[in-house]
Amino acid sequence: VNSPKLHEKSIVRLDTDEMVTLLDTVETGDNLTGHQKSYAGKTRLRDMAIVTTLLGTGIRVSELVGLDISDIDFKNQMFKVHRKGGKEQNIYFGDEVCIALLDYLEERNEIVAQAGSTDALFLSLQKKRITVRAVENLVKKYASTVAPLKPITPHKLRSTFGTNLYNETGDIYLVADVLGHSDVNTTRKHYADQAEENRRKAARVIKLRDL
Repeated sequence: VNSPKLHEKSIVRLDTDEMVTLLDTVETGDNLTGHQKSYAGKTRLRDMAIVTTLLGTGIRVSELVGLDISDIDFKNQMFKVHRKGGKEQNIYFGDEVCIALLDYLEERNEIVAQAGSTDALFLSLQKKRITVRAVENLVKKYASTVAPLKPITPHKLRSTFGTNLYNETGDIYLVADVLGHSDVNTTRKHYADQAEENRRKAARVIKLRDL
């Protein structure tokens, strides 16, 4: 008996304009309910740093919540993460992520964290290391106002980063390395539809005669 063929689901990601609107929403609190705004006002710099880091580095949410302040090297604009399998890797970040992290750290350095979370980069309102669930909830809160028909999660922000990096470089091996995929075929499978679109673009670039 032949096994049924499993079809890959298309990647859910944010379009460029949705990504911009998401960051604007985190920064301003526009489109949030009054209750949401009251909380967002207390965590604006933290949330901006979290969403900017997810979109700007493709870091996994589990890696993000595990970040310590001592893991960050601002001189080289990178931080150390422990990837799947326990492998340590440097993740580099650009100027926008750097600015968001520095803005948040001014506030973070004034907070006395609970025991066990003193070096944690991202804290909850209870002054403990933020949890994966809390990050998932805050991403959902902001993203639902921007793309209500898309089930946006931290992993979808990772997919958005991967798509943007692939579109800019066309280098699937670079995308696999930055995302921490041990097998490039995993990356290729996820971004196959993007490669197809790039091939379509390539066909339109070549002009044989003026029509």
